[in-house]
Order: sequence, then structure tokens, then C-alpha cells
Amino acid sequence: MVIARKIAYNVLVSSVSKFFSTALALVSIGFITRYLGKDGFGNYATVLAFLSFFASLADLGLYHISTREISRPGADEKRIMGNIFTLRVISALGILIVAPIVVLFFDYPREVKEGIMIAAASFLFSSGYQVLNGVFQKNLAMDRVAIGELAGKIIQVATVILAVKFQLSFDWIIASLLFNMIASFIIVFLWSRKYLRFSFQFDFSYWKKFLKESLPIGIGSVIVFAYFKMDTILLSILKTSEDVGIYNAAYKVLENISFFPAMIIGLVLPIISNTIFTDKAKFRDISNKTFKVFVILVVPLIVGTLFLSKGIIHLIGGGQFGQSAAVLQILVFALAAIFFGNFFNNILIAGNLQKKLMGIWLVAAIGNVGFNLALIPKFSYMGAAYISTATEIFVAAAAGLYAWKKLDYAPKPEKITGIFLAGALMAVFLFFARGLNFFLSACVGSAIYFTALWIFDAVKTSEITSLVSKKGVEEYEQLP
Repeated sequence: MVIARKIAYNVLVSSVSKFFSTALALVSIGFITRYLGKDGFGNYATVLAFLSFFASLADLGLYHISTREISRPGADEKRIMGNIFTLRVISALGILIVAPIVVLFFDYPREVKEGIMIAAASFLFSSGYQVLNGVFQKNLAMDRVAIGELAGKIIQVATVILAVKFQLSFDWIIASLLFNMIASFIIVFLWSRKYLRFSFQFDFSYWKKFLKESLPIGIGSVIVFAYFKMDTILLSILKTSEDVGIYNAAYKVLENISFFPAMIIGLVLPIISNTIFTDKAKFRDISNKTFKVFVILVVPLIVGTLFLSKGIIHLIGGGQFGQSAAVLQILVFALAAIFFGNFFNNILIAGNLQKKLMGIWLVAAIGNVGFNLALIPKFSYMGAAYISTATEIFVAAAAGLYAWKKLDYAPKPEKITGIFLAGALMAVFLFFARGLNFFLSACVGSAIYFTALWIFDAVKTSEITSLVSKKGVEEYEQLP
């Protein structure tokens, strides 16, 4: 109960911070899309795709394995984080060297190449605070990370607004991301010192041992990039920047919501890692409740997006991105699959089955790139949307199958039928309310859904009140 309340408290604070961060991100996208237009926003999305590419190259699997290792009983946290942080800084510096070479191979406009270089610099700071997340996850204090990210996002949005107001160049739009990462890193780093004070360490024998465990995840990150963001790069090569802009106006909705499953599973990963072999009952209980939370979130996301996609896109990009609504209706199923892919992937990692994930990711990457090469020339962004969705569904299903076969775990959430009935009622309302105001439809539809959850007893009142209870939080530190 103490752990559950600690998790609930973190979810509440993190959710509020992330909600505002997401809102600010959408505000930023709204300014950028209207300021740059389809072509300019396509160039912006291409730069961000390369930032994801750099992140995948430098990942090395450090984040997931370090979180797992410091969560083990008796772990030498200072040694682990000192060495891992050093490895992360070295890999990020390597990106600054590689980036100028990479851009030479692409026939992009000058502003795109300059933007890619700025993105490479921002990665130096983003990679630093990302690896520190493990410290906060171990102490169930991810709310601090969310607040740090919120502060960085405020600075980014302020920079974007000033750039638009004073008609500054494309480089200033990209530089807003750099300012965001610098601010977030400083805040998260300083807060991490409360829980763990470490210094740079160069234990090469430990590096060798650790990288042997983490590199499968690192290689997997490159593979994941191939099926998660390669579609944008392929669109930028095979089609126009306008096609890239239309696709990414919808894709940004997916990206700005997909933080939520990662945040929740990040909070429970230390507990799952610590109980998956030692306390099967607790492991199953935590996992089943997490799975149920994902179902509760996914159902209204799908229903709402299917009926309100035009309003969502108009809110984000304005009237010139109308074609993106159909793309969003397809990608919402990819978003749903990302929720459950996150869930099963982390269970496999906690169960020391990260190498098994590589096979799944490799098949997904090869299939994704191959089908995108075949479909993008003819179907452009619509083909990319269908392939992205099929890929995410495959990854989630395959990871779930491995969890069942190798770890004898299959989700068994309680009262799942009531959740789907609540979603059906929401869909009925939105179907007959298609002429209503977008915001009114969204608010009433959401109210119907969550009210129905309570009526069908799909979510207990005690489960809701526990989200705002902080009683017993301090007792968590006494747990082994």
C-alpha cells in the first residue's frame, strides 16, 4: 500500500507537470506550424528526426540497464552512476564529431543542415539528464524530472514566441530546443545530488562488463529508430518537405502523448525489476494494475481521436494542415500499440530478456524500412502512417508473446469489460454530437467516459482517492 501510494503521488505530480509540458509543446507546435508553413515545418520535423537518430546512436542501452542495476538490492549506486554518466558524456561528445560528417551525405537546404548541427549540440545536454532518470526512478521521484522538463519547455516556448514575434530565422526555432535541454539538464542534475552524489569514473573493466549487458539495448535503440523515425527521413528524401510537414503535424500528437506510458512504466520499473524473480505475486499485481491503467487511457484516446481528429489538427496546425486529420486517425492505433509495447518491453528488460527484444525490433525495423521504401513513393504520408501503425502493433504483440512464453506472465486486469462499455458510450455520444463545438464535444465525451467507468465499477473510488493521498510516502525509504 505504501509503494502504491508513493507511485500514485509521483504519477499525480508528474502527470500535472507533464500535462503542462505537453500543452506547452502543442502551443509551440502551433506557433511553429503557422510561422513556417508546411515546407518549413517539414524541415523542422526533419531536423528533429536527426536528433532522434543521434540519440539512438549514443544510447548504448545505458539508461535502462543502469536503472535496473541501481534498483537491485545492495547495488553500489555511486560506482554505477559515476561510470554510466561518464560513458554517456563520451558518447554525446562523439555525436558532436559525427554530426558534421553525416549532414554531408544529404542534399538538404542550408538551414536544415545548420539545424541538425544545433540539434547535435542540444543532445549533449538531453542525454545527460536522461541517464540521470534512473536515480529518480530508484527513489520514486520522477516528479522532479517532470518539473525540470516543464521548466525547460517554458523556456523553449518563450524562445519560439519571441522568434515568431520578431520574425527571426529558422535557426532560432531550432535553438529553442537547445535552450530547453540546457535548462532541464541543470535542474535535473542539481536535484539528483539530493539522492546520489557521484563523480566521473573511468573503471574500464566495469565498462566492459556493463556494455556487454547494455549494448543489446543500445543496438536495439538504433533499430527502434529505424522503425520509429526513419519514415520522416525517408519522406524527406523520397517526397517533399510539404509531405513531411503534413505527416508530422499528426505525428507530433502521437509523440506528445506517448510520454505517458513511458512515465508510468518508468515509475514501476524498479519495483518490477526487484520483484520479478523474488516475489511473483507482487510482480503480477503491479503489472496487472499498470496494464489496466494503460487500457483506461487508450480507450478514450482512440475513440476521441477517431471522431475529433479534424478539430485536433486545426487546433495544432491551423487550416493549412487539414490533410493531417486522416493521418492522425491512422496513427492513433500506433499510439495505442506504443502504450502496450512500452509495457511488455520493460517487463522483458526487467526479466533480463533484453536480447530477445533485439529479434523483435530487428524484424520490425527491416519490415518498416522495406515497406516504407515500397509505399512512400506511391502513397506518401498515408503509406508511412499505415506502416508505422502496423509496426507498433507487431512490436507490442511480439513482446507480449515473449513475456507469456519466457516469463509466464499474461495480463489479467480486473473489470476490463466496464472500460470498453464506457468507451462505447463515449463513441455513441461523439457520433451524434459531430456538429457540436470541438471543445464541448471533447469535454462532454470525456465526462461521459469517466462517469461510466465509475457507474460500471471499472475503477473503484478507493483507487481514485489513493491518487491524491501522500500518507506513508516517507515510509518507502525504509523498504529494502
